[in-house]
Amino acid sequence: MRIAQHHWTATEGWSGAPLDAADSVQLVLYFAASNVTAEACPEQALKALYPAAHILGGTTGGEILGIEVDDETVAAVAVHLEHGTVQVVQARISGPEQSHAVGEQLAHGLPLEGLRSVFVLADGMLTNGSTLIPGLRTVLPESVALTGGLAGDGARFQRTLVGLDGPAESGVVAAVGFYGERLTIGCGSVGGWERFGPERAITKSSANILYELDGEPALDLYKRYLGEEAANLPSSALFFPLTVRPPRDEKSAVVRTIVGVDEDAKAMIFAGDIPTGYVAQLMRGNFEELMDGAGRAGTAAAVASANSGTTLALLVSCIGRKLLLGQSTCDEVEAVAEALGPNAAIAGFYSYGEIAPHGFTGRCELHNQTMTVTTIGEA
Repeated sequence: MRIAQHHWTATEGWSGAPLDAADSVQLVLYFAASNVTAEACPEQALKALYPAAHILGGTTGGEILGIEVDDETVAAVAVHLEHGTVQVVQARISGPEQSHAVGEQLAHGLPLEGLRSVFVLADGMLTNGSTLIPGLRTVLPESVALTGGLAGDGARFQRTLVGLDGPAESGVVAAVGFYGERLTIGCGSVGGWERFGPERAITKSSANILYELDGEPALDLYKRYLGEEAANLPSSALFFPLTVRPPRDEKSAVVRTIVGVDEDAKAMIFAGDIPTGYVAQLMRGNFEELMDGAGRAGTAAAVASANSGTTLALLVSCIGRKLLLGQSTCDEVEAVAEALGPNAAIAGFYSYGEIAPHGFTGRCELHNQTMTVTTIGEA
């Protein structure tokens, strides 16, 4: 495997030496701030460097390249597989209710023979990741690793874009499949948030919309916890996500973060499903636990690629972690890099939702507020 990393900033333009034999590069992934895509034109610039490659990218809440985290830039990575191939597919989505069908459509577009891993990028404002994943899994075998994330827009929550072999647009969900017997695939996903306050029953919800907790309007209860920060919803909610789980099933708990509010219905809108009858509890983070979680995600993903030489490491972390960590955000990427070792070429983004296997159950889930790591190497 050969990899080249590229970076765009408004002051310096594009940087990074392209790979030799550029026509042999099969895939370029890029992660870009939503308000610079028109200026940077990543799909055009990267296609000019790698004319035979598929170009897949999406918008972010922050761009990761190496151990650096930036805003208002483009981070890109070009990949040449020595012993493998890639296939790509995309679909249109106009609302969360279509997510399961779109997942099925994407999976049917990828040949299954030799498929080892699928990486998905989805419009973060229009996709319900909780139903996109089961849609994909109706077709994809459990032996195929499924990871990815929901495109972001910082703390603005205005527009999220995805592009495959063309400009990034709203309403796009795309996936790349990695093929080859010699591929090594690793995954890790860890949060590091702590629970606080009482557990509450989810007494009224519909898909990803939460109406009531313990019979009380959910938004009213949440605003009481936020105090003055309630005026900054939904972005302020990123500091206090919910953990949700089935009753009497601690190990299946997942974290959910808010992407919108409905003041009239006194409801909160999440990136994934909030099932009625589940148990919910508020969470908060601290520096040490978030760093430990990031390092453990890197360690879990590194195991599969220990003997693979150069390895592609795709990091998808949550915008809520970035807002909480502030200037220390690079520290969690450094924690992952230390766990992965010097052979990992790192790229990624801060998202509105992370797609990865659950650390306890092994099932692919939509996560929020986690650091997820996917490693792809060649033995």
